[in-house]
Amino acid sequence: MKFTEKQSVSILDPSEIFRPDIASYADKDVKDFRIYTVDENDPIKDRVFQTYKAMHTNQTVDFVQGRHKVWCQFNHFTATIREALEKLNELVDESDPDISLPNIFHAFQTAERARAEYPQYDWLHLTGLIHDLGKVMAFYDEPQWAVVGDTFPVGCEWAKSIVFRNETFEENPDGKNPQYSTKLGIYAEKCGIEQLMMSWGHDEYLYRCLTHNKSTLPKEALQIIRYHSFYPWHTDGDYKHFEIESDENIKNWVNTFNRYDLYTKSEKVPNIDELWPYYQSLIDKYCPGTLEF
Repeated sequence: MKFTEKQSVSILDPSEIFRPDIASYADKDVKDFRIYTVDENDPIKDRVFQTYKAMHTNQTVDFVQGRHKVWCQFNHFTATIREALEKLNELVDESDPDISLPNIFHAFQTAERARAEYPQYDWLHLTGLIHDLGKVMAFYDEPQWAVVGDTFPVGCEWAKSIVFRNETFEENPDGKNPQYSTKLGIYAEKCGIEQLMMSWGHDEYLYRCLTHNKSTLPKEALQIIRYHSFYPWHTDGDYKHFEIESDENIKNWVNTFNRYDLYTKSEKVPNIDELWPYYQSLIDKYCPGTLEF
């Protein structure tokens, strides 16, 4: 696939990433987000664990390559961005320990916080709104373990920081393949994060979908979408041996976006009807018309 070159946004000052006001818009202490524990007696914790168990058992090099062949034909359905977003009214993310609301509410929570902090970057507001849109795969027979949750590279050693790393990879056949189970695996040192084959999910799918449909969102927006669930890299510092200099800009933007994606999760429901006109104007600007999914 030939990717369209996107206009690049100037490098973000890293000092802007971790602002002290996160606690002012989080519903709970920031340390209480992303708590992953095994507890069969807690329905939500058990649901999250089982989702990751299935993910880490089945996400292999062969599986990911197969999903690319199926989904990157973009022949499953056509819809406007709004029509696709409204499907998320019916989706609750089974991997998320922090909220059990339909995903469309999280989309607007994320977008509105980005809008409040960076009113001058309308592309960032739209990125917040659509960043999880790839989850529409779940309505077309894709199991949630291949749609939601944190992502990681396949074809190399699994990082220690991956959620439930020690409890869930035992049955993944790639762990017995000497080509895939070393630190570098099928990659070269300092090859660049964009050269890694990521586990299949909504991030990679939406990135490729927007590229296929010739969205005019800037490159940074597409990188945020592609890597916002790659927590072992952007938050925990693993996979640095694959980084090149330009990856620092990607990481800075993803970590900035992560403030809105993670810490805005709450039971406070935004007034979607009031917000639609503004976000429709951004859709018309960057992703107009009917898209192929």
